[in-house]
Parts: sequence; C-alpha cells; structure tokens
Amino acid sequence: MERFNRDVYVAIFLLLFSGVMFWASFDIRQPDYGVLPPSTWPRVILGAFTALTFIYLVQSVKAGQDGASRKLANEPTTVMGWVRYWHNPIICFICFFGFLLLLPYLGMLIDGVLFVFALLTMLGGFDARKAAIHGAIALITVGSMWSLFTYGLNVILPEAQLFQ
Repeated sequence: MERFNRDVYVAIFLLLFSGVMFWASFDIRQPDYGVLPPSTWPRVILGAFTALTFIYLVQSVKAGQDGASRKLANEPTTVMGWVRYWHNPIICFICFFGFLLLLPYLGMLIDGVLFVFALLTMLGGFDARKAAIHGAIALITVGSMWSLFTYGLNVILPEAQLFQ
C-alpha cells in the first residue's frame, strides 16, 4: 500500500474539523423573531471551506508520495532560515494582530483600510506608484465591504473610539 503524503493527512484533519464545526453550528441560538438565522453564514462559509478542502484532498491523493511531501533543497534548518523562509505569513500574522489591537480605537473602516494598505505594502513593496495603487485598493475594497455590511445588511461594525 502506498503511503500518503502529509497533505492527505492535513486534508483529512481539515475535513474532520469542518464536520465538527458544522455540527457545532446547530448549537447557535435561534432568535424568536423572523430574521435570517445566525447560523446561516457560518454554515455557508463551512460549506465553501469543506468543498475546497475536499478538492485539496483529491489533489493530494493524486500527487502521491512524491507530491508535496518532498523535502525541498532550500528548506530551512536554522531559526533565522525558518523566519526568512516564512517571512510573508509571519508579516500577515503580525499585521492581523495589529489590526485586532487597533480595531477598538480606529473602528472597522479606518483600521480595515490601514490593514489592507499595510499588508499590500509590506508584501508588494513600496514606491509612490505602488502606494497609490495599494491605497486605492484598500479604500475601494474595505469601503465597499463596510458599506455593504453597514447599509445593506444592517450589521453594527466597531466604530472608532479615538475620534469620539
């Protein structure tokens, strides 16, 4: 029997996680008044996540043992090598942590724009032209999502306490 690569095991774990989370979504309290149930969006997201994870599983099984589990020639062996190898995900986590810390003070709109701009700038480089593009992308995407949730879906998003 052919041994599976580690991606197969990760996909199986993620499918089990999706199942547990979907099951847990039935414990979400249902309001008595006629609105969209609060469990709807978590189930939609879990459904998409499960579908993508299933595709990941199929691709991992097709790749076989030689697929993603091959040791790369430039795989890091030291801590600094590991940090250099994973610098983009580390930057993403640091920016997201900063976003969460500033959210109560700057609010969803301002903090979201700053988060997207910072992430694009740190990952995509900085010069005047790129900064303008990153700023436009941040304003349009976060402003659109903020408007949709605030006015279209009547969701109360965190407001800026710093300017009150």
